[in-house]
Amino acid sequence: MASELKYKDWTVTDTCQYLEKEKLGEWIPTFQKNNITGIVLQNLTVDRLKDYGIVNFGDCLKILESIRKLWQVTEEGKVFNDPIHGHLELHPLLIKITDTPQFQRLRNIKQLGGVYFVYPGASHNRFEHSIGVAYLAGELVKSLSTRQPELLITPTDILCVQIAGLCHDLGHGPFSHLFDDMFIPKAKKMKKEAEKQKEKKHETVSCEMFDHLVKCNNLMPVMKKHGLNPIDLDFIKEMIAGPLDSSTTKGKWPYKGRTEEKSFLYEIVSNKRNGIDVDKFDYFARDCYHLGIQNNFDYRRFLKFARVCEVKVKVKKGETRMEKQICVREKEVHNLYNMFHTRYCIHRRACQHKVNSIIQTMIADAFVKADEHIQIEGSGGKMFTLSTAINDMEAYTKLTDCVFEQILNSPSKKGDEDQERDKKRDEDMAEAKEILQRIISRDLYKCLGETHYETSKKGTDSTDAEGNTGEEAGGDGGEEAGGDGGEEAGGDGGEEAGGSQPSASKKICDDWEEDLTQNLPDGLKKQDFEVTLISIDYGMKDKDPIKTVHFYAKDDPNNATKFEDQVSRVLPKYFSDQLIRFYYKKTDDTYLKAAEHFDKWSKDNGIPILKTGLKQATPEVSPGENNQNN
Repeated sequence: MASELKYKDWTVTDTCQYLEKEKLGEWIPTFQKNNITGIVLQNLTVDRLKDYGIVNFGDCLKILESIRKLWQVTEEGKVFNDPIHGHLELHPLLIKITDTPQFQRLRNIKQLGGVYFVYPGASHNRFEHSIGVAYLAGELVKSLSTRQPELLITPTDILCVQIAGLCHDLGHGPFSHLFDDMFIPKAKKMKKEAEKQKEKKHETVSCEMFDHLVKCNNLMPVMKKHGLNPIDLDFIKEMIAGPLDSSTTKGKWPYKGRTEEKSFLYEIVSNKRNGIDVDKFDYFARDCYHLGIQNNFDYRRFLKFARVCEVKVKVKKGETRMEKQICVREKEVHNLYNMFHTRYCIHRRACQHKVNSIIQTMIADAFVKADEHIQIEGSGGKMFTLSTAINDMEAYTKLTDCVFEQILNSPSKKGDEDQERDKKRDEDMAEAKEILQRIISRDLYKCLGETHYETSKKGTDSTDAEGNTGEEAGGDGGEEAGGDGGEEAGGDGGEEAGGSQPSASKKICDDWEEDLTQNLPDGLKKQDFEVTLISIDYGMKDKDPIKTVHFYAKDDPNNATKFEDQVSRVLPKYFSDQLIRFYYKKTDDTYLKAAEHFDKWSKDNGIPILKTGLKQATPEVSPGENNQNN
């Protein structure tokens, strides 16, 4: 018999010899009659075997289970020694993807953005996180396939899920979420671009970069060799960013890559339903490791107790359907609460650390100043700026954290025939350079104070001008521990968790900043004040994410339900918190005057301040930090 490592080259005789070896010889005549060669094996399903005359469901599963052993020995991948997951192996096709400029750029993009300036251990990058997610995606889908062969998970399914995990963060810009959640909105505001222009999420850009990666590295022939087709590439992108066609009728299955029978595959890399996915499993473990924060969530237990069950979901009013979802044992509910609490701790102690918020604001300000003067060559030789490079993947490939050093080390003057343009360029770059030099020398913006948002103060309301509630600002209450714009996990969940706090709107920050900077004392300038909203939650804004999870019992593993009653009396009553922070950008003699003005303004408007620059409260800093950075 030919080598099992090359099963795709098998003849009918080879496949029949394999059946004999697996003690399935009774089906050899059927395989011979239907001319089943090695290339056909990976596409076998229960329905196809029934068409061949193998009508017993148990026999079909037995044959498919034996054939699945071949996928485990097909090709040798590459072994990585990862500090989080130990020695892990990636499929050869994944190695082809990692060995491209588009993926290698992730080596130069910090996972936690500006947090590295506060926590010296947070030097890890998107590169290693992406490898970790690919590995965990493979582990979860393989465990489901082994535990439930009736799911008919194919090797192509497994490979696509791993690729989605590997490529889910290709769209991140310099300093991760700082770029798309802070810099891009500021740049558009400076350019006074139309508010209606929809900002790109990094997941959307990841899909664009994935297409670019496949095309310019000529990977489609390699992918076809591994059994992938254009539909599989759509499937990969859908697992990263959700449905590609937003015009799908409500109630209809929105995905093209896989049918409803494989709906659970869409919950592995980026779970839009409840946020429980391998992306978080990796970044919780990795971020905590590098930050020195305790991680109380054990993802290995989740992998052990996860299984797929059919559950009833709401499609639209008065209509439901059965859908396959990833569920977990009921005893794991506290482990999942630990997961969401770990997320909250990472955000509170690191991502939304007061000094980190200041530093990220300063980096974004410097990028805005330098925006028009950073020229990046894209496709067709066209030049793009720092903010427009995101629209051209060739230019975006060249954009990493290195732009920080590019601005910091830029020449003071640049000879140009156009003296007026040259003067503008010199002034802007000098200002950008000065801001970054202030970060290096720890001459940071000052935090005048912060307050919990309350609708009762100043007669404001939590609904914005568009009638929406709960919009998060500054890009941190979402998927990654560096902030992800507060994307809600969606799905059929969304029940109110008893006693929700009012959600703050970014509009409040704009209103308060406008009000604060009216009638300023002499020597103070409007542009030196900034008001930002900080949102910290369990991943679904003010909702309890556990309310969207289905659990099964040990004695009834095929039926899963949600927890209707309270899990424990000691769990949180609220699942989100919003802080509004007030910054002053100068540290000169005007700072005291700004602090006095802010103190008077807050008292006049009945706004309780937790910390103020006037009182010089001791800041919350990590060990070794200078207290001057409050």
